[in-house]
Amino acid sequence: MSENVTEVLVGGAVLAVAVGFFLYAGQVTGARGGDGSYELAASFRSADGLRVGTDVRLAGVRVGSVTALDLNPETFRADVDFSVSDRIAVPEDTQAVIASEGLLGGNFLELVPGGSAMTLEPGDEIYETQSAVSLTTLILRAVGGSSE
Repeated sequence: MSENVTEVLVGGAVLAVAVGFFLYAGQVTGARGGDGSYELAASFRSADGLRVGTDVRLAGVRVGSVTALDLNPETFRADVDFSVSDRIAVPEDTQAVIASEGLLGGNFLELVPGGSAMTLEPGDEIYETQSAVSLTTLILRAVGGSSE
């Protein structure tokens, strides 16, 4: 009988640790149950460093993620679809910028809000975009003295 009690206690402890692990993993990755989101789109000359799942940030706070990344064969631009939390009303004159976390950090999609009182609706596109700045290109310009 005492073996059954020990097995139940050990099984309960393992289950509690597993639940704790999943809750911690959800907090670290920013997953939130019950929060809705809506889709927006943007088109970039170059989407270097972006991939599906990349963070979308507003004022440094994660508000969504990149959901799709495709090449537009007509414009030869990178079309990026991303989700934004329902709690965020994005102004229609917002700019989408591919930003870097630092020299060795990854890239993320930053939303720089404008001052418009009108907001973007689900499925709308952000037209003001800025691609990532290539560190290699900057170094070559500095060394070569190019003023481009």
